[in-house]
Amino acid sequence: MNPSPQKDLVVLVADKDMEYAVRGILTRRPALGIRPVTADIFTHSERDPGCYLRSHTFLRSMLSEYSKAIVLFDHDGCGAEEKTREELEAEVEGKLAATGWKDRSRVIVLNPELEVWIWSDSPHVPEVLGWKSPASELPLRLKQEGYWREGEAKPHAPKEAMEAALRTAHRPRSSSIYLQLAEKVSLERCTDAAFVKLKNTLREWFSQQ
Repeated sequence: MNPSPQKDLVVLVADKDMEYAVRGILTRRPALGIRPVTADIFTHSERDPGCYLRSHTFLRSMLSEYSKAIVLFDHDGCGAEEKTREELEAEVEGKLAATGWKDRSRVIVLNPELEVWIWSDSPHVPEVLGWKSPASELPLRLKQEGYWREGEAKPHAPKEAMEAALRTAHRPRSSSIYLQLAEKVSLERCTDAAFVKLKNTLREWFSQQ
């Protein structure tokens, strides 16, 4: 008989920014409604393409150590941008299932990239980005600079918009920004489909009930 897994969750991500974002999200147990989770987070040396093409080989040796597995990577830069987010998730989940993670793994593809999770109407967003002017002026500034189209809920170029906001605020770009945002911004304010899938997965697997 195989021994029971020692830990609840292993998460494979494409880079440090994602790692810090996930760390922040996992601290929000009351908001998520989940029990304490023992988790380890790894970054793939080949970033988004590595997660897309080789997450199943990376995680194969961890089958007996962890109960569940999550893989996160960006749609932009993964090398298969012609496929939809859903197609990529299904493809990688199929490979994970074939190597032993069937019914124990989920893949989250961020479309177009991680920064799409940052942008909401939370006052914490401009605060963490170092924006000193009234929070309402940040969207206006980004629209003037072409990063945010009129009538859209969030920038069409989320990464570039974040970098522009940081430059204006004279704040260095750092992975710790993603941790602070994940720790502070309401988890219900982000309605991005990939983010909702992550929240629902954690609630399904680790519910307090």
